[in-house]
Amino acid sequence: MADRKPIESWLTDMDGVLIHEGVPIPGADAFLKKLRESGKPFLVLTNNSIYTPRDLHARLRRMGLDVPVESIWTSALATAQFLDDQRPGGTAYVIGEAGLTTALHDIGYILTDHEPDYVVLGETRTYSFEAMTKAVRLIEGGARFIATNPDETGPSTEGPLPATGAVAALITKATGGKKPYFAGKPNPLMMRTGLNAIGAHSETSAMIGDRMDTDVLAGIEAGMQTFLVLTGLTRPEQVEDFPYRPSKIVDSIADLVDRV
Repeated sequence: MADRKPIESWLTDMDGVLIHEGVPIPGADAFLKKLRESGKPFLVLTNNSIYTPRDLHARLRRMGLDVPVESIWTSALATAQFLDDQRPGGTAYVIGEAGLTTALHDIGYILTDHEPDYVVLGETRTYSFEAMTKAVRLIEGGARFIATNPDETGPSTEGPLPATGAVAALITKATGGKKPYFAGKPNPLMMRTGLNAIGAHSETSAMIGDRMDTDVLAGIEAGMQTFLVLTGLTRPEQVEDFPYRPSKIVDSIADLVDRV
């Protein structure tokens, strides 16, 4: 197999790679500092659609991690980019938080529950029965179903929480099988739109993640080198359960500082 080209840009997941339950993972600050000093384009990606890039910048800053706002790419931004390409100036009924509603406002979308073009499902800590019922009826009435990401659970200090993928499954069941289009990882669309945002090319880019089923899969399908860190969800013995492999497995982000 031909040697890969040198890595000129980096994409990295956030939870499980840079932070874990609100605490920076050792080596994350050194890795980000090296990236900023190198001048190489980079993105911190997250499937979480709750927060805007400005929110995440502030949250990371409080943890001692300096990530520029323009270097943060969320599933909400990927979803908005997708909808802007598909149907510019459209309408949507949204279940989600500021990260998603702001992204849709920024592309000129009107948020409404009156005959919307789309029902867009994102992450929220307050999924309501009323909102889900409305989503079901709008989809039954012809609205197209979009979801920010397929993650079925999300992390919290108390343990796993139901996430977008789980609620999407509920709505799919209630609509007689109407499945959403997921814009976030592992859809390579999120990676490609992110690469485009920083002017990078997949041949010279790498993806760092802690999950085989989202981060590594999305990186592979987008044509990037992939690094699996063992500070998150995937354990070493689980790697063999998948029909694909990362380019390299490392203990943590600290092992990649010298690769920048």
